[in-house]
Amino acid sequence: MYSFKNDYSEGAHPRILNALTGTNFEQIDGYGEDSYTQKAVEMLKQRIGRNDIDIHLLTGGTQTNLIAISAFLRPHEAVIAANTGHILVHETGAIEATGHKIISIEVSDGKLDYLHIKTVLDSHTDEHMVKPKLVYISNPTEIGTIYQKDELEQISSFCKDNNLFLFMDGARLGSALCSEENNLKLSDLGTLVDAFYIGGTKNGALLGEALVICTDQLKEDFRFHMKQKGALLAKGRLLGIQFVELFRDNLYFDLAKHANKMAGLLRDAIDKAGFKFLVDSPSNQLFPILPDRLISELQRNYSFYVWSKVDADNSAIRLVTSWATKEEAVLAFIEDMKKALKI
Repeated sequence: MYSFKNDYSEGAHPRILNALTGTNFEQIDGYGEDSYTQKAVEMLKQRIGRNDIDIHLLTGGTQTNLIAISAFLRPHEAVIAANTGHILVHETGAIEATGHKIISIEVSDGKLDYLHIKTVLDSHTDEHMVKPKLVYISNPTEIGTIYQKDELEQISSFCKDNNLFLFMDGARLGSALCSEENNLKLSDLGTLVDAFYIGGTKNGALLGEALVICTDQLKEDFRFHMKQKGALLAKGRLLGIQFVELFRDNLYFDLAKHANKMAGLLRDAIDKAGFKFLVDSPSNQLFPILPDRLISELQRNYSFYVWSKVDADNSAIRLVTSWATKEEAVLAFIEDMKKALKI
């Protein structure tokens, strides 16, 4: 049984494991003040092209979203998010548990645009309602679509004009930046958003996300928020070492390219077989619409999520490839699909 359920089924890239093992008996300062974490921070600043940003390493995406959003907002302020947004659907009400409402916007492709945001502002007009203050987007989105540079520039400009913070969830950022349809650079994010993070957990690390805070207003006391919510690790080295390994050369991007390449093989084969997709996704998540009979046959040898029912006989499934997905497994899936179609 080969899994296409997610991009975190495997452990970590061997280089990361070797780096962790090789430094195991070094005595190092704790709580992210070790030399490896500091080196990782400097590497990322160089990649982003700004020295005046703050970077904090945290363990996972939900933890990063929770701590960042709750730190950035005052008690009466709220978040705007797409109805498919991770913070709305898949984080067990973590944001709401901190006292901040999420204002959900119905979208067709997982992406917000400035008109969506304007609609929210137009309907929240006084102190009898929560105050929309932060716009949450993810790149790629929860359904695999990506933001183009002009789309992000429009949102960024609108947020600046309306005194809103723009926060980007980057749990799968590598896949977005390495997509063949992408025209954004990592350095663009340093000027277009107030904060974002670079996901390691889903791109070769055992765990870890690098939160980048670009706006001075959001930087103050952030380590206090991390400590209070259990995110300031005594063995912060575990995160620093991994990000040094990912960014000392192009490993981070090479791994994302591999995930996208494997998804591309699946996408092309499914398209040639005549099937449509729930959404046009150029990243490492695919949502093909397949006959339920074919889905049942494929589930004999492969695990994946059945995403949604489309009609009486067809459903959309989610196929996710990773930095470690084996090409032979992808080719086997394609062959098994072809065989099942002949039955």
